[in-house]
Amino acid sequence: MTDSAPTIRLELPPLGTYGPRRARALMIQGTASDVGKSLLVAGLCRAYTRRGLVVRPFKAQNMSNNAAVTADTDVPPGPDGEQPRGEIGRAQALQARACGVPPSIHMNPVLLKPQTNIGSQVVLRGRALGNCPARVYHEMRQGLMPAVLDSFERLCAEADLVLVEGAGSGAEIYLRHCDITNMHFAERADVPVVVVGDLDKGGTMASLVGTWLLLDQADRDRVVGYLVNKFRGDFSLFEPACNTITEITGWPFRGMVRWFEGASRLPAEDSLALERPAETTGGTLNVVIPRLSRVANFDDMDPLAAEPSVNLRWIEPGHPIPAETDVVILPGSKATRADLDVLRREGWDIDILAHVRRGGRVVGLCAGYQMLGRVVRDPRGIEGEPGETPGLGLLDIETEIGADKRLIEIAGREQQSGCRISGYEMHMGRTTGPGLERPWLQLEDDAGNVHPEGAITADGRVMGGYLHGIFGADEFRAHWLEQVGAQAARIDFEARIEAALDELADHIERCLDLDALLALSR
Repeated sequence: MTDSAPTIRLELPPLGTYGPRRARALMIQGTASDVGKSLLVAGLCRAYTRRGLVVRPFKAQNMSNNAAVTADTDVPPGPDGEQPRGEIGRAQALQARACGVPPSIHMNPVLLKPQTNIGSQVVLRGRALGNCPARVYHEMRQGLMPAVLDSFERLCAEADLVLVEGAGSGAEIYLRHCDITNMHFAERADVPVVVVGDLDKGGTMASLVGTWLLLDQADRDRVVGYLVNKFRGDFSLFEPACNTITEITGWPFRGMVRWFEGASRLPAEDSLALERPAETTGGTLNVVIPRLSRVANFDDMDPLAAEPSVNLRWIEPGHPIPAETDVVILPGSKATRADLDVLRREGWDIDILAHVRRGGRVVGLCAGYQMLGRVVRDPRGIEGEPGETPGLGLLDIETEIGADKRLIEIAGREQQSGCRISGYEMHMGRTTGPGLERPWLQLEDDAGNVHPEGAITADGRVMGGYLHGIFGADEFRAHWLEQVGAQAARIDFEARIEAALDELADHIERCLDLDALLALSR
C-alpha cells in the first residue's frame, strides 16, 4: 500500500436517539502510550462491578492487531440468516470481561489494524471499511466523531458508570482539531479526565507538567487530577515530586498504583508488550515464535506460556531459530505476504525447513497457517501491493486474500484426539488444496453442522488452521503437550484470567480511594 492509495468509502452506521444520560463517566488519559491505562481501566471495571455498579468500558479509537470477536454488529444478517460478527481491540474485550458482560462494538467503535508503516485497516463499529494511508485517515477521522459519540451514548444509556480510556498521550495538541479519542472527545462528551503518569518509564514529573503546559486552559480545567502508576519502592521519596506537580499544575494528586506482578497473566493490548517479552524458562519443551513485523493476536501463546513445562521464546529479527527448538509456532499476522518476506529476509524460512527435516514440529495459526502453504495470493491488493508470494511449502494448500472478512466464534474438536476446542476466526483469506483432505480440526457451526478446518501432514508434525485461541482449551492443550513430549500442569486457563482480574481489582482497591474517584465522575 502506498500513500497514494484510494480513500476508503466512509459510510456511517445508523445512529440512535437516546433520553437523558444514565451513566456517570470518567476518562483515564495517559502522558504516553504504554503507561498502563488499559490495565488500570480493567481493574477499575472489575472493582466497581463488584461494588454492584453496572460498568462499561469505552475507547473511541484503538490501534492494535490484537482483536476480539463480538456478537453484535451494525451489519444486517446475510441471505442465509447468519448474523455477522464484529471486532474490537483485545484490551476492551478484557475490560468487558472484567465487567462481566460480552464485548460490544460500541466499546471500541474505531479500530485501526496496522498493515504497513504508513497505513492501517480501518474497522468502524466492528466492520472493516478497507485500508487507509495514515495521511488519508488523518483527514477523514473527524467524520467518525458522530459514530463515536453515538456508541458512547449507547453505553451510557445502559450503565451506571462508563470508564473511558484515552489513546497514547492526551497532549498531542497538533492533533487536537481532529482528535476523536482524547481531549476533543472529552470536550464533546463532557467527560472529566484523570491523567496517568508512568513512574517505571521515568520522567514522570516532566511528562505530567509537560502535559499541563501543552494543554489550553479549557482542557487543563477538565482534568480533575492525576495518578502515578507502576510505582516500586518507598513513596515518601517521590512525594515531594507530587507536591511540585500539584503546585505547578493545580491538579490534585489522586493516588499511586504500585507495580502489579500479576499483569503478565492477563492478555496484553498490543505488540509493545513484545518489546519486553516475559520468556519462560525451566521447562523441558522449547517452543519458539518468530517475531513477525505485523504480528497479530499473539495472546494465542499465553496458555502455553502459563505451562511450567514449556520454555516459550520470541525470536527477534537478527537471531536464528535455535537448533534445540522442539516446536516452531507461526503466529497470526496482519500482512501475510509481507511477513513471509520477513521470514526469508531473516533466514527463518531456512531454519524452519531444517527444523522439520530434523523431525521438529511446526504449528501455523491463521496467517501462520497460510504461510505454511505453497503460495499466498493477493490479487486485489487487500494487504499491500497486488501479487503473490511463495509460502514455505510444508502443507499442500494455497491461499487467496479476498475482500470478505470471516469473523466468528466457533467450537469443535481436534481431529486426532477428539478433544473439545473453541476459539474464533478472524481472517480475509480463503484456503484450498489437496492438503485440506487431511484436516486438523472439525468445527461446528450454529446449526450444528460439522465441517473440516485446517490441515495436518501425514506424520502429524506440521499442522495449521484459522482457529485463534485453540491452546486455551485445557483438555486439548494437555493432550498436545503430552503428544510432543512435555508434561501438562492441568491449568484451568480461564479461571486463571478471572483470578488475575480479581487480584488486579484487589490491588487497585488497596492503592486508590475508589469512592473519591467515583465522586469525580460526571
